[in-house]
Amino acid sequence: MNAPRTARARARAELTKEILASSRRQLGEVGASGLSLRSVARDLGMASSAVYRYFASRDELLTALLIECYNEVGEAAERSDRPKAVPEIRWLGVWRGVRNWSLANRHEYALLFGTPVPGYAAPHLTTEIAARMPLTLARVVADAKHDRGLRPRTGPVCDPTAIEPAMLVLLEDGAFTAEDAARLILAWNRLVGIIGYELHGHLANVTADDDAFFEYCARAEGANLGLEFD
Repeated sequence: MNAPRTARARARAELTKEILASSRRQLGEVGASGLSLRSVARDLGMASSAVYRYFASRDELLTALLIECYNEVGEAAERSDRPKAVPEIRWLGVWRGVRNWSLANRHEYALLFGTPVPGYAAPHLTTEIAARMPLTLARVVADAKHDRGLRPRTGPVCDPTAIEPAMLVLLEDGAFTAEDAARLILAWNRLVGIIGYELHGHLANVTADDDAFFEYCARAEGANLGLEFD
């Protein structure tokens, strides 16, 4: 059994949470490229040196934000999945969960999927956490393939050499062919892009009902993968 956390450890965790919350507020005000530890310190009424004891640099703070936000969107995807439902319902449910999180966290979405921050390179550990959301989608498609097979729409075939071999073993059972992986990558990128377009106002005067249009896009991309919608 783990020993109880000390009062100092609890206080540190609470202040770390406050620093991250302040940083997320600033994403909406100055964007990720304008984020600074000094501005966070001012917002919290702290000395800059105190904040530096928690995060040694702006890049370290950005990494913590990425981890927190990738985990949140990953959790939204996982929580929205209904493993006992048919794959089509699961696919749509996951995407609805991802979009709902995105609409509620617009600036965090921009941090994850928008323009890279100049001079910042995310460490490898963020890549692993970023995989939570696409892996949830991969499980839905893999389960559909195992249970009844996939019936993808006819169309161009991807050159297998265009796909990283690691993508074929996204799941431990090696469920995917290169074509399966290519279609999943395409669906993920298109739908992430559609959400980004919506958040940045690029669908204004283009779509009359953003909910209905996104539903169509999710169904269309699922059908391209081989899921079957009415």
